[in-house]
Amino acid sequence: EKRKRSTYDNLYDNEEVKNAVMKQANDIQANLDPQFPSFIKFMLRSHVTGGFWLGLSRKFCIDNLPKQDTMIVLEDESGSEYDTKYLVEKIGLSAGWRGFSIAHKLVEGDALVFHLVTLSKFKVYIVRSRGSDEVDCALGLLKLETCNQQVESVSFNYEYHAEKHICEEEDNKCWEPLAQNIQKDNQMISCTGLELVSEQSEDESKDFGSEVLNGLKFCESVVDFKEVKSFQDFSIVVNDLVIDSALSKYLRTKYYELCCSQNSFLHNSVLDGLNCKLISGMISETINITDAIRASKLTTPHDNFDTWDKTLKAFKMMGMNVGFLLIRLDQLMNLASTSKRLQEARLERANAKEEKSALELKLSEVRERIDRLDSEIEALGANPNNLDVMFQEMAKAPW
Repeated sequence: EKRKRSTYDNLYDNEEVKNAVMKQANDIQANLDPQFPSFIKFMLRSHVTGGFWLGLSRKFCIDNLPKQDTMIVLEDESGSEYDTKYLVEKIGLSAGWRGFSIAHKLVEGDALVFHLVTLSKFKVYIVRSRGSDEVDCALGLLKLETCNQQVESVSFNYEYHAEKHICEEEDNKCWEPLAQNIQKDNQMISCTGLELVSEQSEDESKDFGSEVLNGLKFCESVVDFKEVKSFQDFSIVVNDLVIDSALSKYLRTKYYELCCSQNSFLHNSVLDGLNCKLISGMISETINITDAIRASKLTTPHDNFDTWDKTLKAFKMMGMNVGFLLIRLDQLMNLASTSKRLQEARLERANAKEEKSALELKLSEVRERIDRLDSEIEALGANPNNLDVMFQEMAKAPW
């Protein structure tokens, strides 16, 4: 109860800041092209410190978004684009949202204005609540509480109702609670003869933070990576649970390739107590970063490299074997820095050559002037002393 009360106080301890943020967000929304629909989303702690899920406005999604799961692009104010997965049944953004949150260092209390400029693309405007007091993007998103499932459920359900409370006090067109009425059938989980019935209540079916999700199954024994001969033999086991269903086939394939390159499961040494959701998120983000590294160029902004570096270092602190990626990233950053310095040096050299040419031209002009004056003096051919005598004689000569 104390914990829930503390969270409630944190959400509402500064109504003035919240109102100021919402006013700015409403001003931005009011100036958007009304031809394209928009809504405002207020960031709660669960949106920016878990990073795996962002519930959207139910009415907005039903009226404007596709009726099947699809990729949605989020474009920020600078034009950078981020791919996210829109899930129809859960009415929200899943894969990719965490990357967007990290890249933009979102914190609790920020407000985002989503402007649907095409059927599958949002232009996103961010209103900051803390200005320069933003938390470190990578470490901030890796905060977690190593408590039991019951406590996690209480925390999640509280935040669900807290968001619902906020939704009700704002304009309905801008605010909606997290996805409601999500139905899950009781499922049979089995592995090598072990059968277990997962009986979930209606409330538990709404708990996206649950460790036991659709498709997860218990693993009877730990498999050494040396026993994995092909992708068909490859399974991702966390806390004795096979979490393959939490990742797409593409992510699992890429992760398999990474593990093969190191001849080990990269998550083998993660800290005890980390939940499946966090570990699958780290795996997913690691793959996203490796793809980004593969696609990077010398012209890739340094901020991108810096964000990847901070994120991988945070994962390494959690026990993920990403040291080889940090080494590669450091090498690329050094090459990019060398390339940047080379371009700067070439530009400085070009400027120095122009300056040299200007000085040589000026020196040439000075030399010509000296030569001209020498010629003039020689042409006059008179000794200054003689001229003085001649002047005095002339001045004193009889009239």
